[in-house]
Amino acid sequence: PKQRSSSVTLTHHMGARRAGASPGLSPVGSPSHGSVSSGAFSNWSPVEFPDTADFLTKPSINIHKSPGHAPSSPDFQQPVKTPVGYMCSSCGRQVLKPVPIPEPDFAEYRDKKSGEIASANVPKESFHHMEKSKDERKETIDQTQNKLLVEQSSTLETMLLDHDSLMEKMNNWNFQVFDLVKEMGDQSGRILSQVTYTLFQDTSLLEIFKIPTQEFMNYFRALENGYRDIPYHNRIHATDVLHAVWYLTTRPIPGFQQIHNEHIMETDIDEAGGIAPVQVSYTSSKSCPITDGSYGCLASNIPALELMALYVAAAMHDYDHPGRTNAFLVATNAPQAVLYNDRSVLENHHAASAWNLFLSRPEYNFLSNLDHVEFKRFRFLVIEAILATDLKKHFDFLAEFNAKVNDMNSNGIEWSNENDRLLACQICIKLADINGPAKVRDLHLKWTEGIVNEFYEQGDEEASLGLPISPFMDRSSPQLAKLQESFITHIVGPLCNSYNAAGLLPGQWVDEEEEDAESTEDDDGAQLESDDEEMEDDLILKAQRKKGRRIFCQLIHHLSENHKIWKKVIEEEEKNKAEGAKLLTDISSLPQADDIQVIEEADEDDERQLGEDKTC
Repeated sequence: PKQRSSSVTLTHHMGARRAGASPGLSPVGSPSHGSVSSGAFSNWSPVEFPDTADFLTKPSINIHKSPGHAPSSPDFQQPVKTPVGYMCSSCGRQVLKPVPIPEPDFAEYRDKKSGEIASANVPKESFHHMEKSKDERKETIDQTQNKLLVEQSSTLETMLLDHDSLMEKMNNWNFQVFDLVKEMGDQSGRILSQVTYTLFQDTSLLEIFKIPTQEFMNYFRALENGYRDIPYHNRIHATDVLHAVWYLTTRPIPGFQQIHNEHIMETDIDEAGGIAPVQVSYTSSKSCPITDGSYGCLASNIPALELMALYVAAAMHDYDHPGRTNAFLVATNAPQAVLYNDRSVLENHHAASAWNLFLSRPEYNFLSNLDHVEFKRFRFLVIEAILATDLKKHFDFLAEFNAKVNDMNSNGIEWSNENDRLLACQICIKLADINGPAKVRDLHLKWTEGIVNEFYEQGDEEASLGLPISPFMDRSSPQLAKLQESFITHIVGPLCNSYNAAGLLPGQWVDEEEEDAESTEDDDGAQLESDDEEMEDDLILKAQRKKGRRIFCQLIHHLSENHKIWKKVIEEEEKNKAEGAKLLTDISSLPQADDIQVIEEADEDDERQLGEDKTC
């Protein structure tokens, strides 16, 4: 693959946007497909998964209110009213003029706040009655938020006490997040806020942006409480994705060229004509300082504001997920599908709802020390990162990234270009979002169990609503191995290979001698019997191996191993299926019932005769 190019200067973040993007807070336009890098998983075709376009052709039914009842989008809200003041949705600062709040009507669709998901027994009209009334729900949320604010002091104390032990657990790609949930016990509901606070401490983001701890904890406690208790898209998944983006951006990358050292403050000039200088900060992980010049880390090439946006996006990215796919929401005419015109429905909802939460109370404004320009840039980056997690756009993003890093006519990732950095961050969060197959086997199986259970719950509801059951979501016909093998082959594998080909995956240098040690041991006996010339050639080969180095990447290793195991499981299932079919064929070829009856009667006569002989 073509080498990345680097630059020693950085432009201010108000520079030109990516070509084709609108000046507003809109998703990045996706180009046509480009070439894909070769690799172990690169022979793929655009196969569509349960969350992709094939569902748009399914017959839909209207089980919701008419489009006239569609809720008001948080994106179109005026400044949001708060208990003690009003906050501007543009800059997050307090203003004086009160403005009424349009209330999004998500009640008819979303599940209960406890996270219970509708089962196969749910009637078609169930979505209209699954929640409390809007007023009751609002009162419950207000009570929860007030309770959180009362408990904030003890929360902060807990965060500070657990920092070191938590960092020790997280300093590993295979972060055992489920073990941490068990250890936290009754406090496991705080896992997202606790991990977020710890990682912001580790990367010095709290100090760089003068983030008030109280407001920080208030917001992320409220955010994690907005995640539902569903099998997969819950606060534990959000925590795991946050850990993954932190790991990918702060851990050593072999051969990566850093253009900044840690904690540098660089002066740049804004877009308005150089009137006001702007400070651009860079940071790194306190828990993993990089001293070896043959390694680098992504955080050193990404301004701290953009890095913080990536981390916050990871924490927000599945906020208030209902446990159903975009295709399901579109097929059932859910309010959010109507609101967002069937496009990236969930991703738009996650971003809008998380930002609406942030703007709802001054006590949540942990970004109060950002100026107007920084806040607008930050909000834009967070939204773009969240929208990138829509798998329907997966191949577009992958093609754009491959064209950037592998095309011979491209200069690679220009770290001085804010659009290139945004693309790199989008690919990073995409990889983090689907990192399960790149984890050690036990973690991979745990995440697989979660997503399959969530799929089955959707399949149950589809059946109860008279909809066709989506692929891999029929619990009466499980296809677990095929689901995971196909997901790795067509989605995770190509993405991971491209990211690795761009030289962005953490790993370590390994001498080729270590790799070939076992294979050379078996040849020692033959070498002893060979002549002097052959032994001399062998010594030359050994010397060459010592000079060579390769990169070992834990992610690629786990991904390859899990892929092999799923392929083996599929082969065994097909073998068992073939044997079962053969058995049925053999059974069908047995004598007919009349023949069997004759044989049984003959056997009875023989037994009777034998009994008479014994009596005599």
